[in-house]
Amino acid sequence: MARDDNEDDPSAGRLMSERIASEIRSAVLSGEMRPGMRIRQELLAAHFGASRIPVREALKQLENEGLVAMAPNRGAWIADVNSEESIEIYKIREAVEPLAIGESVPNLTDDDVETLDRIVRELEHVTTLEEYIQLDREFHLRTYSRAGMPQLLAMVERFWNSTQHFRRQFVNETYAKDGLPFSDPQHVLIMDAIRARDVDAAQVLVRLHIRRTRVVIQTTERGAGQPPIAGRGALPRARRGSVYRGKSRNE
Repeated sequence: MARDDNEDDPSAGRLMSERIASEIRSAVLSGEMRPGMRIRQELLAAHFGASRIPVREALKQLENEGLVAMAPNRGAWIADVNSEESIEIYKIREAVEPLAIGESVPNLTDDDVETLDRIVRELEHVTTLEEYIQLDREFHLRTYSRAGMPQLLAMVERFWNSTQHFRRQFVNETYAKDGLPFSDPQHVLIMDAIRARDVDAAQVLVRLHIRRTRVVIQTTERGAGQPPIAGRGALPRARRGSVYRGKSRNE
């Protein structure tokens, strides 16, 4: 039986696990690894020159973050939600994210507000969808960052992770369909409320901002009779030579 070199150095094992988790997380959030895509643990271990122990630990962490799904005797795959599940998540977000911003706004520093204002300005000038998705995520999660409620913030981030592919589809089909850059006035309004430290306005605007996406998902589903993205069994695109390449979990 092969010896795990990290058994004698737990800190090295943690660093390796964090490195693996970071690479997979980036690939999922960028859309390179798509929902339903299988994760080949043995290929990951070989790619990183690690045993399966840090690979398993990385996947457990990503499972906690809502990015990976795991099941006994079935392996691991990139987590997926269908449109019905996504609508449920968006309804929950409509309830919890106004709480997060309400708790956060009074505690945001002047530097925080300046950073958020810069992100909003950058969103007005991005020229790629992935740039927009990344900055949009950073903007909203930063608006909640001073809430002082770690369990709430972990829940919010998990919901964002679970619905990343729906958000990408929403932006692509609703705003970016005519090309980039484009303007989202709701970001400007949220920023105005934050700058004025108007908690009530910030909460109302965030709730409406999330509801807008949910309504589009529901409308798309009713119009097409199916989720607005490829189903769970679709084969995701993987980079050439990717250590992640594999069949979908339904194959």
